[in-house]
Order: sequence, then structure tokens, then C-alpha cells
Amino acid sequence: MSAATTPAAEGARAVVFDFGGVVFRWRPFELLQQILPHRVPDEGAARQLAAQIFQSFDLGSDWARFDRGTVSETELVEHISVRTGLPPRDVRAVVDAIPLHLEAQAPTVALMQRLKERGHRLCYLSNMPAPYADHLERSHAFFDWFDGGIFSARVQLIKPEPEIFAEAARRFAVVPQDSVFIDDHAGNVQAARALGWQAIQFVDAAQCEAELRAGGWL
Repeated sequence: MSAATTPAAEGARAVVFDFGGVVFRWRPFELLQQILPHRVPDEGAARQLAAQIFQSFDLGSDWARFDRGTVSETELVEHISVRTGLPPRDVRAVVDAIPLHLEAQAPTVALMQRLKERGHRLCYLSNMPAPYADHLERSHAFFDWFDGGIFSARVQLIKPEPEIFAEAARRFAVVPQDSVFIDDHAGNVQAARALGWQAIQFVDAAQCEAELRAGGWL
């Protein structure tokens, strides 16, 4: 049974990682330029199209519902196509390309390994649709390092909702004030802090490691 479905061992502290943009690459402008070059010849066009497709992952957006697990891939493609006017084949190309785009970021993986070697419990809390979550679990051996994890689609909750942080604290058996949550999205970091978690806004692995050292984690 995977860490994503099994509560972590008892303990008061953990380092909790977001995935997209932290552990795994997430560069939507680059992705769109690669997959739809006929529509996004430059970064400016990529930014405009990303705003249309992903809608900044607002809680009521098509993609947020995909993250929440309340729409299927087929429904997502249909909704985005109708809303944006993009042909379904173009939307499907983007949706299908994302799993391979989510490559592990070696510096973050090395940081996780150092934390694990120091005896810290590692967990993850990720807004992630079910098909992508399945792909990541199959593709990366370091999932064995985690003592617990939540993918949003499997609990039908998404960050920055307070309920998903409460579910994380329960499943991971942690005291939020004694644990640290790492995410690249400012809104998620602010939500975690408001709920009593220590939190770091991830820019890159070096910056994150420096803040972890300052907090006594390394």
C-alpha cells in the first residue's frame, strides 16, 4: 500500500512538501510553447494561453475541479475547449503532456534525501489530479521515503482550503506548529501559516535549504 493512502507513523514533526514546482518541474509557459508552437510562438502568447487554460488554478476553475477529482480528463478537455475556443485535440495534447513534463528536480530530491538522513519524517501535500498522481507513484522510487502523503483528487479537497491542511495534520499525525510545509505558491503558504504551520515559500532548493537550516531542520 502506498504512502499516499496510508497514514504516517505516529510523530509530532514532519517536513511536508508540495509537488508541482517544488519536487517536480512545473513550467507551464515552456510546456505550452513545446506542445502548441503553432499557437504560442513566444512567452507572451504562452502566458496568455496559460491564463485561459489554467485560470490561475482558482478554486472554481475547470483545472481546480480536475485537481479535486470531480471531473474526468475527458470532461476537463471538453470544458476547456468550450470555454476557450481551442480545438479539443489541442487541449488534449496539453493534458496528455503534463505527466512527462513533471520531471523530478534533482536539487530538491537531494534535499529530501538529506532531510531523511537526518531522521526527519517526510510527507507530501499536493494538488494533483488522479491520473497524474498515479503516474508519479509508478515512476519514482523516492516515494518510499515518504511517511505519508495526500493527493488532492483522492480526498476531493484542494489547497488552500483549511480542510485539506486539517486532513494532512490528522493523517500525518503531526502538530502543525512543530512541522514545516513547503510550497511554491504564496497563497498556499499563507493559508498554512494562518492555520499554525511553519511554512516556507519555495523559490529553489538552495533557498529552501537555507531557510530549513535557519529553522534548525538541517
